[in-house]
Amino acid sequence: MLKKRIVGVITVKKGWAVQSIGYQRYLPLGRPETIAENLDRWGVDEILIQSIDRSTANQGPDYDLIYRLASRGLNTPLVYGGGIKTREHATAVISKGADRILVDASFYDHPEEIRRMASVLGAQAVIASVPLLFTNSGIALWDYRTQRSRGWPSACAGLLTDSIVSEILVIDKSHEGTPASFDISFLETPFLRGSSLIAFGGINKPCQIKDILDMPDVTAVAIGNFLNYREHAVQELKHSLPKGSIREPYYELLHS
Repeated sequence: MLKKRIVGVITVKKGWAVQSIGYQRYLPLGRPETIAENLDRWGVDEILIQSIDRSTANQGPDYDLIYRLASRGLNTPLVYGGGIKTREHATAVISKGADRILVDASFYDHPEEIRRMASVLGAQAVIASVPLLFTNSGIALWDYRTQRSRGWPSACAGLLTDSIVSEILVIDKSHEGTPASFDISFLETPFLRGSSLIAFGGINKPCQIKDILDMPDVTAVAIGNFLNYREHAVQELKHSLPKGSIREPYYELLHS
């Protein structure tokens, strides 16, 4: 795995890729497969599919979507999140073609099940999603199922100290979808200290991305909406960052 990565995020709701604004408003973008193919040929280092309505609807993972994506012959590693609650879900997601999984609610509700997933897949294949926001009491988790904030469950601490998950997707919930607004202080949250972090939510400016990637615990920056409106967005972004820390931009097949 590259030391520092640019992750392209595709948010999926009801089977369609959408532009998400704070996980409250959504605008249609098209088929996830088409966007994934674009991100693949434009040179992102990893593609993350977050199916945001699977857990709330108690539907389980979208295996058909994973299979369709894997059938496109993508060269970029694929991460899938959404509806993964059990070890059986996790192994099925990998068998359908994903390279890694993203767990959300199960990370807080069923930490022992996360251990079971890692025991089969390996910790390197498991990423935990941690949406954060500021409250009157300080930094808190956002529970998208109840639409309320909550404290940090003590059971999660063991998953981090025991390296049961490989990385934490740190989401700035309030600024997701808002340009250049990611709050870098979330990456210094005490209960995440020492973990490998992926920053996501309101990230699009090269100077902002450089500052985030310079943080020692950060292994990647994840970008969603802002990569979908200009064909050369990924290449321009990578050219603006220091050489050697990320994969070089890729141009072949841009106009084929």
